[in-house]
Amino acid sequence: MSPIFLAGPCVIENAELLDIVAQRLVEIREKLQVEIYFKASFDKANRTSLSSFRGPGLEKGLQMLADIKSRYQLPLTTDIHESTQAEAVGQVVDVLQIPAFLCRQTDLLVAAAKTGKVVNVKKAQFLSGEDMRYPVEKCREAGAAEVWLTERGSTFGYNNLVVDFRNLPIMKQWADRVIMDCTHAVQRPGGGGGTTGGDRRFVPAMALAAKAFGADGYFFETHPNPDEALSDGPNMLFLKDLEGVMASLL
Repeated sequence: MSPIFLAGPCVIENAELLDIVAQRLVEIREKLQVEIYFKASFDKANRTSLSSFRGPGLEKGLQMLADIKSRYQLPLTTDIHESTQAEAVGQVVDVLQIPAFLCRQTDLLVAAAKTGKVVNVKKAQFLSGEDMRYPVEKCREAGAAEVWLTERGSTFGYNNLVVDFRNLPIMKQWADRVIMDCTHAVQRPGGGGGTTGGDRRFVPAMALAAKAFGADGYFFETHPNPDEALSDGPNMLFLKDLEGVMASLL
C-alpha cells in the first residue's frame, strides 16, 4: 500500500493562503505521483489563549474548502469539535478528523462515523496505542467507511511531548491506516508563554522514524512562512521544504 500524505496550513487564514498551498500540493502530487489530502481547520477550538486566532468558522470555512476541492481536485480533511458539525462537514470533506483531546468523546465519534466518510482519530497525548482500539470500535459500529488512527506524541512532563513509535504497529491491529503526525509531534504544548511552541527541525526525522515503524501515511502542517502563521507556526514546515521531506519517504 503506497503511503498517503495529509498536508496544509493549520488554520484557514485567508483564501490566498489556501490557493498558494493547494497549488504547491498539486505540483508535488504530479511530480511524486502520490495521494495528497488537503488539510486546514475552519475553527481551532482548543487554542491556548482566548485571544488566539481561531479561523473563519464552520459555514465560511467549509465554502472555502469546497472551493479548493473544486479548483484543484484535492481530497479534503478537516477536524470537527462538536457532534453537531459532523453532518455539514461530511458533505464537503472526504476524511473527518477527530482531535486528540476529543478522541474518547462517544457522541463526536458516532456522529462522524454516521456520515459514512473516513474517520481519522488522533491518539490523545494521554492514551497508549492499545487504548485506541475502543475509539475504532465505536466508529466501526456507527458505520464509518474506514477508520484511521494518527500518532502525535505523548505528554512527557510539562510543555513537552515524546513519541513512542511502537504505537504505530500496535494501532495497526485495529485501524485501516496508521498516520504519523510529524509536525504536531514536535510541539511544546503551552510552551510559548500563552501559545504552543515547537521545533520544526525534528520533523523530517520524525517522518523517517515513522517510516521505519511501518506508517501508512504522514501528516504535515505547512505554510509559506510559518513564523508569520496565525496558529502552530513553530512546528510547521516551510512549504518550500515539503517536497524534499515527502520524497525521502518514498
